Amino acid sequence: MRLAQMAAHFSNGQPSNGISYPGTSLADLPKSWTFTSSLPPDSKFPTPAASHKTPRDEIRPAQVKSALFTWVRPEESKEPELLAVSSAALQDLGIKEGEEKTEEFKQTVAGNRILGWDAEKEEGGYPWAQCYGGWQFGSWAGQLGDGRAISLFETTHPHTRKRYELQLKGAGMTPYSRFADGKAVLRSSIREFIVSESLNALQIPTTRALSLTLLPHEKVRRETLEPGAIVARFAESWLRIGTFDILRARADRDLIRQLCTYIAENVFDGWESLPARTPADDGNNESPLGTGIGKDTIEGPAGLEENRFTRLYREIVRRNAKTVAAWQAYAFTNGVLNTDNTSIFGLSIDFGPFAFLDNFDPNYTPNHDDHMLRYSYRNQPTIIWWNLVRLGESLGELMGIGANVDVPEFVEKGVRQEAADDLVSRAEGLITRVGEEYKAVFLAEYKRLMTLRLGLKVFKESDFETLYSELLDTMEALELDFNQFFRKLSNFKVEELETEEQRKKKASVFFHREGATGFGITDSARKRIAAWLENWRTRVYEDWGPDGDDVNRQVAMKAVNPKFIPKNWVLGEVIKRVEKGGEREILDRVMKMALNPFEERWGGDEAEEERFCGDVPKGDRAIQCSCSS
Repeated sequence: MRLAQMAAHFSNGQPSNGISYPGTSLADLPKSWTFTSSLPPDSKFPTPAASHKTPRDEIRPAQVKSALFTWVRPEESKEPELLAVSSAALQDLGIKEGEEKTEEFKQTVAGNRILGWDAEKEEGGYPWAQCYGGWQFGSWAGQLGDGRAISLFETTHPHTRKRYELQLKGAGMTPYSRFADGKAVLRSSIREFIVSESLNALQIPTTRALSLTLLPHEKVRRETLEPGAIVARFAESWLRIGTFDILRARADRDLIRQLCTYIAENVFDGWESLPARTPADDGNNESPLGTGIGKDTIEGPAGLEENRFTRLYREIVRRNAKTVAAWQAYAFTNGVLNTDNTSIFGLSIDFGPFAFLDNFDPNYTPNHDDHMLRYSYRNQPTIIWWNLVRLGESLGELMGIGANVDVPEFVEKGVRQEAADDLVSRAEGLITRVGEEYKAVFLAEYKRLMTLRLGLKVFKESDFETLYSELLDTMEALELDFNQFFRKLSNFKVEELETEEQRKKKASVFFHREGATGFGITDSARKRIAAWLENWRTRVYEDWGPDGDDVNRQVAMKAVNPKFIPKNWVLGEVIKRVEKGGEREILDRVMKMALNPFEERWGGDEAEEERFCGDVPKGDRAIQCSCSS
């Protein structure tokens, strides 16, 4: 990849097709309601009008059967205060600059205005909340759903052709709120607002955040009484593995098939776009990255036919493999990877007790309720696959039947009892084979990203041992900051690493200014880093030539190694200053840094910027959060 292309690939998420689009108002934004027009609604509210005529306080938690959503409008909020807006989100949605200053924008993202619905004529698009279930901490939790998120509409950008679904989180009770109030607190809303846009700027697949709104008259009880807030957020799809979980638990096989068809035809680019196996794949499971268009059913080894539903499964698996590889490469830890928090589209989704690692600790979990470390940084690839196996079980009947998936008798009645064992065996074989692909795709993406982060052009098998593994072991042993290490390495010139003494001297920059926890910066610690730097220097010469091409290599490294990462201690300070100190400008300053994480300066308070990019204060390392928000 050329340097210019590399830098563009890791840009701040702005459209890169060279087309300037001025945008439009929220009212004129092109809107659709494909999800609600394609899938069955809650029978209690069969039409938008039925929901709209129902007093808002009568829409209460309930079990919703044979449906994928409920029509429900946001609760009205009194005197909402728009705290912050993402400029990147405005552009990616096709909203014109300055629209965020209008009353219409403020009232819409606060849930007080429904665009696209004509109440007098009882026609148009209407807000909705999704129904889904989930496995939480390995146990079946039953019906969950959008307990505080309400989707408003879908919109397709006229030039990028990306379609997003815009929703409000914290907009009030829905039938899926269970024992909760449907609200969100300012604390967690600030965290989600910033991290959503930060991940996108790092080119990690994620849901997005458009705006953050304070509800000054809402006091929400969690551990304490806290101010309420709403995040207007958007995504290519809000469907989760948990959406299939609830249908499987209820044996709703017709709706599983219908949902698969909707996803293939409306979330992805059609059945024909899904990955098909090639002859090389059957002989080499380590190289499944090529995609192709195949016939509807493809014969694999041992009679494991891959019909279109298996190809759909593979697409979902591959997307999630790439996303978790990016998490590992940038040391992002979700904290609550339940199946209802695992995206069909392969997005980072539902941000509760998340964190970017401070000092490198693979056993760290940001969730203080995760006593078994199920959702630790180290376990994320395994847990995502565990979740994907649950999805495979939901699709097992459709995958295992192979070429007979459209036979009328099967469609209507399912598989005959005497053929059930064979079907289960084939489905298990397919899931196992896709599991090998999951590992291969994960490793290929992880290698690609780590190769870029280390400033190398190509991956060599020896890199895994001499560079990756040794670096991670060293980071863990010496308690080094993960992302800071790569950014500091980006400033190195190879000519400064010729001798061991030079390398030991340069090694000092990686240590926390207060020293490592529990011991000082010893000579043996410097020697260990110096030995790694010698191996890195050798690889740089191999890839970049005899002089290391410092200028171009440093540009390439700084295009993928961020200077700013929204660590938990930074977010904690921002929350305190906004909530307790009444500051508002801090949100704009930090968001500017989050949207442009590879810059050296952002034009604000330089001392503050350097502090936020610097060492984590010892007392604020490895902060853990609760799931309450």
